[in-house]
Amino acid sequence: MTLTTAQARKRVAETEWAALAAELDVHGSAPTGPLLTPAECRDLTALYEKPELFRTTVDMARHRFGSGEYRYFTHDLPAPVAALRAALYPRLLPIARDWAARLGRPAPWPGSLREWLEMCHAAGQDRSAQILLRYGEGDWNALHRDVFGDLLFPLQVVVGLDEYGSEYTGGEFLMVEQRPRAQSRGTANALRQGHGLVFTTRDRPVRTKRGWSAGAMRHGVSTVRSGRRHALGIVFHDAS
Repeated sequence: MTLTTAQARKRVAETEWAALAAELDVHGSAPTGPLLTPAECRDLTALYEKPELFRTTVDMARHRFGSGEYRYFTHDLPAPVAALRAALYPRLLPIARDWAARLGRPAPWPGSLREWLEMCHAAGQDRSAQILLRYGEGDWNALHRDVFGDLLFPLQVVVGLDEYGSEYTGGEFLMVEQRPRAQSRGTANALRQGHGLVFTTRDRPVRTKRGWSAGAMRHGVSTVRSGRRHALGIVFHDAS
């Protein structure tokens, strides 16, 4: 894997961030441009077979999270994962601060990812939350939120590592918005190989007659109909 910090910054910068922020406002999720090449995706997928790179493995069926498996990396992240995380944080930070302002919430996130992670660790959230996910035929992920402690970053990114439609079918990324006094609204996104999807960790600002309110959202994965689906989850807060 040869993705450098400079390459990661360049690829991240090529996304139309103003348009992405506008789409996030409406849907709570929005796609990025290409972040990884197919070869880099295959290299990351191959890491799943190296248990020494991970701090733990979660069997979703055992915990009634769905069906499938994922592994949390240790803090010694593979270079492409660390590079993408560092490159994405400053792009997402203005969106996070804007959302916090609209919702009247604190915006504790400093200008650098390093400083933010130091704050997480000082608060007892010192376990890596970066994940590599694997789903086989019939697997799925229940709707949930990735809140691992009191400190959280309101946005995260999932990157598709396999080619949708040829290497697997089904397995769309799902988001469901709980709307006050109305039926829930759902969206589905097929992850493109090497592309990211930015989505809300917990909720998004929703304009109402009385101002802004928090629209609660959860995410999951629909049933994989065939093949095997891998994805990289990039989270900007660590876990307790």
